Amino acid sequence: MSENSGNNEAPNTPTPPGTPSGTPGTPSGPQPEPIRFFGTTWVDHDGGYGLRRAGVAVGSLAAAVAACFVLRFAFQGLEIAEVGSLVGMLVIAMFAICSAVAFRKTWEAFGSRPKDPAREDALRGLKSIGFIGSLLAYFVRSLIEAPGEKLRRTEYESARAQFEKRRSTRTGNPAARKRPKRR
Repeated sequence: MSENSGNNEAPNTPTPPGTPSGTPGTPSGPQPEPIRFFGTTWVDHDGGYGLRRAGVAVGSLAAAVAACFVLRFAFQGLEIAEVGSLVGMLVIAMFAICSAVAFRKTWEAFGSRPKDPAREDALRGLKSIGFIGSLLAYFVRSLIEAPGEKLRRTEYESARAQFEKRRSTRTGNPAARKRPKRR
């Protein structure tokens, strides 16, 4: 989360007078981090936030159901190939375990940033196999809030509080000074 993430100017470009962040209409301070499918509508719950949540819930559930049908067709292919019941049971166990792990890891990602990004990269293949679990986690979470909203709201509010504290305690800050009335 950057303090002026909306500013796309080069670092040495002078800031026009009267615009604190360099671009007209962009507030100074930390900007909210967008969430996939929601953008920054999660901040004030505007811009079709409710419809987006419903869309994400329906879409993720529909994708999970479609994925189950695809897996069913794949399992029927194994039965037609007569690979044996042991292989069929192993395939079912693999998808069930991978889906459970993917659900848990996806659910945890909505509440906190990963402590070890290398470990998350190592689990990417397992989460890809258990994609149904990730889709179900998105479905359940979107019934409560936008997936990841609580984490991003906590980070955004703490960043805003720190920014305001730094801004108000800074001595000689021209933006915080009261302008004398001219006669």
